[in-house]
Amino acid sequence: MSAWQLAFLFVAGIGGGLTGSVAGLASLVWYPALLAVGLPPVIANVTNTVAMLGTTVGSVAGSRPELVGQGRTLLRLCLLTGVGGAAGGALLLLTPSDTFEVIVPWLIALASVLLVAAPRLRRWAERRAESSGTIRGATPLGPLTLVAAFGVALYGGYFGAAAGVMMLALLSVAWSQSLARSNAAKNLATGAANLVAAVVFAIVAPVNWAAVGVLAAGLLLGARIGPAIVRRVPATPLRIAIGLAGLGLAVSLWIQA
Repeated sequence: MSAWQLAFLFVAGIGGGLTGSVAGLASLVWYPALLAVGLPPVIANVTNTVAMLGTTVGSVAGSRPELVGQGRTLLRLCLLTGVGGAAGGALLLLTPSDTFEVIVPWLIALASVLLVAAPRLRRWAERRAESSGTIRGATPLGPLTLVAAFGVALYGGYFGAAAGVMMLALLSVAWSQSLARSNAAKNLATGAANLVAAVVFAIVAPVNWAAVGVLAAGLLLGARIGPAIVRRVPATPLRIAIGLAGLGLAVSLWIQA
């Protein structure tokens, strides 16, 4: 890779880390950037998965205040998403991707709509829990939530575009807490899935390591800044902006497919 291509990927990494830690939409920035410097789609995908470890480190470091008190629940969630990420990575390496790529835009669009509607859906879930005698906020990890989280992690290990949006939408509906705390939990849960998938790809996939180095550095910097933005931006406009960005990504991927 030339010097300008590496510099371009570093800047794209900053943007991807910022959008990834805030909204789970790093793919709005990094995927077109990797394609722009000439990497084939599959190599771009596995290269990004390894580089995205920078986002996980940066966003978790920047989200420590929001992660307080969530340790036990997140440990269970991360163990599950780690298994899902491994399964998704294996699926990518073992099966053709054409059919799944056609489905991906619809999954992203659904997650974006779900995220925008999350407050109403959460109020509905709380009313259902109260009417059935369930303790409000007792645990966000019911059976349906666990199954859905595994599915998101599986998808994240396979392709990954907007997996963060899906996880944030899921946690926003299932968990009665602030958007900033759900966002921090999302970063850790998707990071666990990404970590395991990245290990798989690093061993057996055609990773472009030069791109990984500069992209990861940019992602680390951008992700470190992201949680501070989440703390200061009103939740409703941020939720709507994330949802609209996710719909835009869905349309873009649908056109490509």
